[in-house]
Amino acid sequence: MPSNDEDVACCGLQPKVMWTPGKLDTKMTEFMKQVNKSHYLQIETYRELWKWSVENYSDFWKEFWKYCHIKCSKDYDMVVDTSKSITDNPEWFAGAKMNYAENMMRYCDDHVALIGAGEGQEIKKVTYAELHARVAKYASALRNVGVKAGDRVVGYIPNCIEAVEAMLATASIGAIWSSTSPDFGVTGVLDRFQQIKPKVIFSVEAVWYNNKVHVHLDKLRQVACELPDLEHVIVIPFVSMELHNHELNSIPNSLTLSSFLENEASLETLSFEQLPFNHPLFVMYSSGTTGPPKCMVHSAGGTLLQHMKEHILHGNMDRHDCILYYTTTGWMMWNWMVGALAAGATLVLYDGSPFHPKPNILWDIIDSLGVTTFGTSAKCLDVMQEKALEPKETHSLKQLHTILSTGSPLAPHQYDYVYEHIKPDLLLGSITGGTDIVSCFMGQNWNIPVYRGELQSANLGMAVCCYEEDQNGNGKPVYNSPGELVCTKPFPCMPIYFWNDEDGILYKKAYFSKFPNVWSHGDFCLENKQTHGFVMMGRSDATLNPNGVRFGTSEIYKIMESQFRNEVIDSLAAAQRPSLKEKENFLVVAASERVILFLQMAPGFSLDKDLEQKIRKTIRTQLSPRHVPAVILEIKDIPYTISGKKVEIAVTRILAGLEIKHASAFRNPECLKLYQNISILQGF
Repeated sequence: MPSNDEDVACCGLQPKVMWTPGKLDTKMTEFMKQVNKSHYLQIETYRELWKWSVENYSDFWKEFWKYCHIKCSKDYDMVVDTSKSITDNPEWFAGAKMNYAENMMRYCDDHVALIGAGEGQEIKKVTYAELHARVAKYASALRNVGVKAGDRVVGYIPNCIEAVEAMLATASIGAIWSSTSPDFGVTGVLDRFQQIKPKVIFSVEAVWYNNKVHVHLDKLRQVACELPDLEHVIVIPFVSMELHNHELNSIPNSLTLSSFLENEASLETLSFEQLPFNHPLFVMYSSGTTGPPKCMVHSAGGTLLQHMKEHILHGNMDRHDCILYYTTTGWMMWNWMVGALAAGATLVLYDGSPFHPKPNILWDIIDSLGVTTFGTSAKCLDVMQEKALEPKETHSLKQLHTILSTGSPLAPHQYDYVYEHIKPDLLLGSITGGTDIVSCFMGQNWNIPVYRGELQSANLGMAVCCYEEDQNGNGKPVYNSPGELVCTKPFPCMPIYFWNDEDGILYKKAYFSKFPNVWSHGDFCLENKQTHGFVMMGRSDATLNPNGVRFGTSEIYKIMESQFRNEVIDSLAAAQRPSLKEKENFLVVAASERVILFLQMAPGFSLDKDLEQKIRKTIRTQLSPRHVPAVILEIKDIPYTISGKKVEIAVTRILAGLEIKHASAFRNPECLKLYQNISILQGF
């Protein structure tokens, strides 16, 4: 049992309350009243509403369609066939005709829609009326070069105003958008874009990062030359004041954005192709750290409904809100953030380092632009704490009411940092979902408390719980004990299919091979039966299982981050499994394992016997003897994906002698060599 409250939720207790709702005049409450009136119910609490939403999911999504006034040219014939299981991936809102971009741009007025505020960039603002006019020009230009519904348009592009405009124009035509950020290497981009064969690519000549200009044209040239179906390369002057066509001579079929748009009438009316609810909108990608990236195709309607639910009901968002999510176009949080346009909110698009030209740059922007919702990651908050930033003392943060965090589990001590050193009266929402659903399973909630170390709740319409495997290999719900994150009922933002997976074999293996008729998401977590909050414990493919005791890597990371942050910069826990084998791109484990803990030491510190003993004792005391790593080693670097996720499974593969075939998905692939042929680990 833990000796303090670091992991109190694991014991089924009620952890410390960090924030409580004020008056419940929220949009969630308004929606609850609509449900009660329509269905003659007396629902009074969020938990009751959630339970109704998953037991009656067809009625729930019908009520939400009505609540958020989806714009469509033809109404649906049926919400969903409830006789079909989640494995069947049933069709949603059959018969409806609509357009994602039309719903994103339902407002057309002088309210600010987009603010460009990247590193090295001047502040630029675009109103909703201006957004309509600009997207109309993009859409007309795309149509003039032959782009039609179903074609692919991609962005190798930073988080900027032009990226949003190009995406909305693509969606208005019914073409499919996919994007990745300029920090992706050529191989990583080609691994993704070669599969979907884009017709047009939008990119930039350079980007700013860490007070440096990084020229992008050579990488763009290499990508363009390896995409045989690519007909047009559109280059935006992102760092330069202007760009001329002759500067692009080495890039085939290229021209500047201004040249691409110059023949389009500025007052051209924006039209929206009316398409089925399930028409493809986005192609998203798996990390590709253990095989070729899977191309997940998301529907226009499913993405729209899910994002509106999360922004409006769970985020209580309206036209007074201004959201800044620190993200790149290569992370699903960019697509998620853009969804806030449907609520009429303002988006702040920041690209560059979050700590340059000064450590407080994001907090300066939050103050100066009146940001109400700030999105970040656990890693970013950790760096802020390491840098001893105290925005509560240095900034007003008058309008900031929400901080969201995702990407990796948010440790309990980070709740303390936010409430003690940033702002005591805001909602800290730890949210989780993924690229697979381009949205969240669990997240922020204005109607219930925030508990230290816990995600507040499962989201409406998402029938999630933790499963443990019984003796027959079937799953059953488990509380106050770790299990697999699963979803038992269909939901509209499931991928409609994988690209180049006509028979659906890869799709079914990805989500339905663990338990019959249940979506297994690949995360390891715990649900507190008392609070119904969740504790995320890392990816289940990186779950540790020494001597038959299963636990998540985040349990060890919490100890390292809270107790040894002075001595250790970063840590990675991996399983050494000598019989780990690969079969049809899936890992098969059939033997015992031991836990290896790798530590990246802070300057001036090394891993000596005294520190190692202290670490072992702390883990033993605060977790259990079975959590104590078999071997603790010092390492110079820890592998991360480009989107900032720690990659334990890659190290597990290396320790078992397996090859990492797609190192381009890593931010620092050179560090993988550090884990090869470690003498002390040989012979296990």
